[in-house]
Amino acid sequence: MIRRATPADATRIRAITESAYSKYIPRIGRRPAPMDVDVDAQIAEGLLWVWDAGGILGAVVFYPEGEAMHLNALAVAPEATGQGLGRKLIAFVESEARRAGLSKVALYTNAKMTENLAMYPYLGFTEINRRTEDGFDRVFYEKPV
Repeated sequence: MIRRATPADATRIRAITESAYSKYIPRIGRRPAPMDVDVDAQIAEGLLWVWDAGGILGAVVFYPEGEAMHLNALAVAPEATGQGLGRKLIAFVESEARRAGLSKVALYTNAKMTENLAMYPYLGFTEINRRTEDGFDRVFYEKPV
């Protein structure tokens, strides 16, 4: 069910990302960074993967960076939220990190995405830093794999 995204998936991925992140605009005061990335470039670079169950329900962007697999963005379609799909996509990133011989998964989230601040520790991630980057207040996490 998880596969690399293709150019034909780009429109659906953009729609899922818009719906998943738009609720944060009022909290952050601007569009979250994942809403404005170049999806076509991420697909071309092989960084974007999708959960396809007869239709795309989720997307995740990740890549190796040093000793870590960096989980860059995760989005789940509104109709699939609450079904554990986000956890499954994160588990996939963790398995890809192990397969690549990396020691951890690293990620950051916005400090105003309070749901994520609760979810990542629940999934075994440890907060390692907080800082402002590109005008966003970010919270950084790592998890050994």
